[in-house]
Amino acid sequence: MRQRGFKLGLLFLASQLFQVGIDNIPPVTLAVLGLNVYLYFFPAAPLMQVCVSVQEAYWFEDWRRLLLSPLHHVDDWHLYFNMASFIIKGIRLEGRLGGAWFLYLLSVFSLLTGLVYLVLEVLLTELTQDQSHSMACAVGFSGVLFALKVLSNHYHPGGVTYLMGVPVSNRYASWVELVLIHITAPGTSFIGHLAGILVGLLYTAGPLKTVMKKCAGFVTSVGYNSSGYSGTGGGYSGYHQYAPDNTENNTAHYTDGLTEDEQLQTAIRNSLYDIGQGIWRGAPPPYGFNHSEEARAEETRRRRLRRFDS
Repeated sequence: MRQRGFKLGLLFLASQLFQVGIDNIPPVTLAVLGLNVYLYFFPAAPLMQVCVSVQEAYWFEDWRRLLLSPLHHVDDWHLYFNMASFIIKGIRLEGRLGGAWFLYLLSVFSLLTGLVYLVLEVLLTELTQDQSHSMACAVGFSGVLFALKVLSNHYHPGGVTYLMGVPVSNRYASWVELVLIHITAPGTSFIGHLAGILVGLLYTAGPLKTVMKKCAGFVTSVGYNSSGYSGTGGGYSGYHQYAPDNTENNTAHYTDGLTEDEQLQTAIRNSLYDIGQGIWRGAPPPYGFNHSEEARAEETRRRRLRRFDS
């Protein structure tokens, strides 16, 4: 169990859940969020026994790390930033794809991100002849989040994302964010995030989606209707079934019409406001996000509360 103490990141995450409203979070997204929080308090094993690396997973054949590493986090801030981003992506994607396919997608993305990470580290080891790449151990859900970001941008083409105030086409947003996070937070795993982007591209532009549909078709022949895994706005979902025409409108109900990154920045600002802005006054914003514009954050918070109370 985690050492007891005041965890500000967890308080921010609770504020984020209050802002969005638990009833507005689809079931699979909420369950995965709960699992990550549970494993933060009660980890399956110490971090050095769940993180994934070439040395531990491949050389020592500890393949269970591929399952455990995405669900464990280094500290409360690591958990908060990943889960705040996941809530937004989950609302958008689970509503569009349906709960069953989204759960399937998360499972495949989690495993594949770890495998691609291992392949990239092996290649780096061979190219540089530096064994430290094979011993680099990664943990956290952010690789999966990068894969989901590629998917989200694929389903919402066009437009721009503002990263540190600079407009970036959604087509390139994942790549720019990859570099920015590595610069602003050097302790993060560049290769792990890159692996997530590549997995996302395998799904949107490669054969992964077709392979997943064929595997799902084999399973659904036992008891499911394969049309539920179409990957379109309709489909099987224990939460909601959205017609293709209404996907954007239903998403906007939760997202207030903001882009994904604007939603995350607003969520962080709202959490900061609710808990106490004075804590961060004069401090540099973590992970490159801008927490200024307090009046605008308050107005956004009020709009959200009015909408969720109605």
